[in-house]
Amino acid sequence: MGKYCQIVMGPAGSGKTTFCKHVQEILQSQKRTCHIVNFDPANETADEGLFSIDIRSLVTIQDVMEELKYGPNGGLIYCMEFLIENLDWFKEELGDYTDDYLIIDCPGQIELYTHVPVMNKIVDALKEWGYNICALYLIDSQFIGDPSKFIAGALMCLSCMVHLELPHLNIMTKMDLIGAKPDSPHLDKYMDVDVQELLIDVNKDTPKLFLKLNKAIASVIENFNMVSFLPLNIHDEDSIR
Repeated sequence: MGKYCQIVMGPAGSGKTTFCKHVQEILQSQKRTCHIVNFDPANETADEGLFSIDIRSLVTIQDVMEELKYGPNGGLIYCMEFLIENLDWFKEELGDYTDDYLIIDCPGQIELYTHVPVMNKIVDALKEWGYNICALYLIDSQFIGDPSKFIAGALMCLSCMVHLELPHLNIMTKMDLIGAKPDSPHLDKYMDVDVQELLIDVNKDTPKLFLKLNKAIASVIENFNMVSFLPLNIHDEDSIR
């Protein structure tokens, strides 16, 4: 089958682990062997048997916070940098899965996709080991309820796309919670990211002092012209496929 890998990213609470689990179930129903790799040392999923490889076997955020007196964010970054220093551990763990499909469940901290080059090094290692990689960035559909929050989410997606330089999809999760159908015209400006229309909505609640700042931020998304979203309802199998 060859070496194929999905890297699943997004803010905390965006549904990354749930997404990974459902994709695995679909692949297994098609008789394709798939393994989920947990790279989040703070992952608290109750399904302990979900992960074939788990960073918590190497280092845990609880141990780092207790021993080094770091906070949650500092502890997580330390764990990820520790993983980079021990990529041989990861390569050894992959030993039995080299011809299987991998889904990597990543932490949500945006620092990992902006100014801390951890994910770049992981991507480079996977490429060196012969993996074909695609990236997915998930954000919660509740971002739609606040245009300024949505633009911030689009910027996170763009940052990830620019830094990792991988084939990339942005996914709007939990569409079942907002009560609109994925093909609703109301959602077009979010799925295709109509920056100018969103800017009008944002400016309605923005003091004059910050209007130029809004325009400058929006122009970053518009000038790159890379960000769009696919809607995902985890209860609709066709949506996942």
